[in-house]
Amino acid sequence: MDQKEVVYVVSDSVGETAELVVKAVATQFNGGHVEIRRSSYVEDFEDIEDVILLAKDSRCIIAYTIVVPSLKEYLDQRAAEERIYAVDLLNPLMNAFTTKFNKTPHHQPRMMRKLDEEYFRKIEAIEFAVKYDDGRDPRGITKADIVLIGVSRTSKTPLSMYLAHKRFKVANVPLVPEVPPPDELFEIPRRNCIGLIISPDKLNEIRKERLKALGLGSKASYASFERILDELEHAEKIMKRVGCPIIDVSNKAVEETAGLILEILKKERSF
Repeated sequence: MDQKEVVYVVSDSVGETAELVVKAVATQFNGGHVEIRRSSYVEDFEDIEDVILLAKDSRCIIAYTIVVPSLKEYLDQRAAEERIYAVDLLNPLMNAFTTKFNKTPHHQPRMMRKLDEEYFRKIEAIEFAVKYDDGRDPRGITKADIVLIGVSRTSKTPLSMYLAHKRFKVANVPLVPEVPPPDELFEIPRRNCIGLIISPDKLNEIRKERLKALGLGSKASYASFERILDELEHAEKIMKRVGCPIIDVSNKAVEETAGLILEILKKERSF
């Protein structure tokens, strides 16, 4: 009876990358019938010895993704001593990066997992910004890292999305004289909230353009100076009541305002 064909997948991380590579190669031979035994989170020489002990009496290959030089060298040495075929799946490409791009690898395990975690945090923050945009659900105020408040057309939504891409959960609340601000706004720490103000002239200009884009007349009360002054006065009263920092966004790009927000928050707390 033929001895079972085994590939030991050894990694200082989860080992998913190595296993996928092994499976891709295995499909080219006998329909991919090979047994894969994964050894994850290899952190010291003893972990490697455990794999060597299992592998030396088998008809097997060790396929590994180990980036810590001392562990890699030890595995190569022990595999050679026991006449076990060991394949480094990362080093040839890492050497190519070093040679061609003149870059030095970090040699830190689990970097991919860190990148994945960062990615999913960003997606979660973006979904949060969409869900709690424009005061749709006041419950988001108490869950947010940052709460933006201000009158309509002070870039609350673009700022929310920009900050979400930096992995901050942002809720924004429009301040309108006819609508009482949500109670949650006065329950959160003042350091969680940022007020956005704008000059009446600039807001009038922006709102006229907005009305034009919607096919509406520029004389609508939304863009009238009287209405704008009322809204700004109401908003400033709310901001003073909240006690939050205030930023004038009149002639600032979204990136510039976001930078100021992060500077203000950095003084208040550590991210």
